[in-house]
Amino acid sequence: MNSAEQVRARLLGTEADEFRSTKLTGRPLWTTLGFLGPLFFTAVGGFLRFWHVGAPHQLIFDETYYVKQGWSMVLFWYEMKVDPTLLEAKQVDQHFTANDPFVWGTEGDFVVHPPVGKWLIGWGEVPFGILNSFGWRFAVALAGTLSILMLGLIARRLFRSDLMGTLAAALLAFEGHHFVHSRTGLLDIFVMFFGLAAFGALLVDRDRAREVLARRVAGVPRHHLSFLGPWLGWRPWRWVAGVCLGLSAGSKWSGLYFLAGFGLLTVFWDLGARRAAGIRGWWAGGLVKDGPFAFVQLVGTAVVTYVASWTGWILTRGGSYRTWAATNPSSDFGWLPDWWRSLWAYHQQMFASTESITSSHPYQTNPWSWLIQGRPTSFFYEGPKKGADGCLVDQCSKAITSIGTVSVWWGGTLAIFVLLFMWALHRDWRAGAILCGIVAGYVPWFFLGSRTIYSFYEVAFVPWIVLACVYVLGLLIGGRDASDLRRRWGLGVAGGFVLLTIGLFAFFYPIYTAEVIPLQDWQQRMWFPSWV
Repeated sequence: MNSAEQVRARLLGTEADEFRSTKLTGRPLWTTLGFLGPLFFTAVGGFLRFWHVGAPHQLIFDETYYVKQGWSMVLFWYEMKVDPTLLEAKQVDQHFTANDPFVWGTEGDFVVHPPVGKWLIGWGEVPFGILNSFGWRFAVALAGTLSILMLGLIARRLFRSDLMGTLAAALLAFEGHHFVHSRTGLLDIFVMFFGLAAFGALLVDRDRAREVLARRVAGVPRHHLSFLGPWLGWRPWRWVAGVCLGLSAGSKWSGLYFLAGFGLLTVFWDLGARRAAGIRGWWAGGLVKDGPFAFVQLVGTAVVTYVASWTGWILTRGGSYRTWAATNPSSDFGWLPDWWRSLWAYHQQMFASTESITSSHPYQTNPWSWLIQGRPTSFFYEGPKKGADGCLVDQCSKAITSIGTVSVWWGGTLAIFVLLFMWALHRDWRAGAILCGIVAGYVPWFFLGSRTIYSFYEVAFVPWIVLACVYVLGLLIGGRDASDLRRRWGLGVAGGFVLLTIGLFAFFYPIYTAEVIPLQDWQQRMWFPSWV
């Protein structure tokens, strides 16, 4: 192999690595065969998510906010306060679920979350109407289903393996948090969906940028290359990532952490590429030629996308704080459009309100317990007696509880230590990429301990927990040079892990979907006192 081919191999990863094994792996080529595994588990996972997704025909947990606000967005383009008379009588949800589309008063409602997720929930309600609770959850079920396919293809590209892509899709299809959020009209599934989409777009960009760099340096002696190295082009997939990150933050502000984490990740990838290509000033070249452009593509695009998501509020006059600037003139910033000053004031109040959410709640948790599923969140619970709701014993349970599939979460917790070892000591960029997703979705919550927070927020980073499990399974299977015995044992362990995950998912399925089961059966699923 000559020097040009060696440079190309280093940049494109065509040399043998830990995850290549016989016919199962190789550089990702978009063949039908490579799609079949992820597509199969997407179909299975999608069927499970859409099956009876309208049950129960009740607004459960925080659906009482987001489902109604989504319909309000469709009707008014912003969130409206509910009718104060109905609110005082505690009849708002009852009227809404009985197909009364006008449960609102005359004033805009002040809310603490941006509009993207509510727009999506509202658009999902349009084809079905609010009487059909299938429509309340259509958008989240669709996002959950598509994210299974997306993760399968991302894992395939990340590990250069059809098998690893299939394993990732299978594990996400049967992961409990992901499943419950795919059937509940909340916002967190959209934070996850768009954050994952951005991660996938940046992976594509990484491959494309390295191909460009390889073409431009291959065959050129090192001393003939410019000190900073070549420019890598317009990078369209980074623009896509910027839009997705803006939509993630536009669902919940916690999506901003993905913007920060993935922004640093893509710049470090560029630095590594320039170093591998033999660019003398690889550090300076990355900061000068890649860093500022990456900032514009990701941060700039995300900001524009985020502001654009407020278009309904901007173009109307009835939203909360919409006319604030008109009643609060400014000598310093009066040159700014009124809508901009009003939007800024709104965001100041949003920030202050989120900081003040400190009241105790029976299901609030400390982030230290999230990975081990220390305190799952109960979204819905009823205890029907014999003869009610099909209950055949003296006392039954009907519950929806956001418990993660413990094989994935406990296995993923152990896998994090493997990832840290492989990233720190073996410089495996895949391990670093997965850790970046976990850190961006998880670690910031440790600095918000004074707030009332819940373990179901971890659905935002569940794809990277799944990728952590897949990473370790790939190590067990071994690379191309692994013996047949090791490969058979590794494949057996991987298959057993998937079957265990499916079995645990089936065991907990009744309390994911509000099935009526005997109280004793519900108690059997409450493995620890903290789960009750």
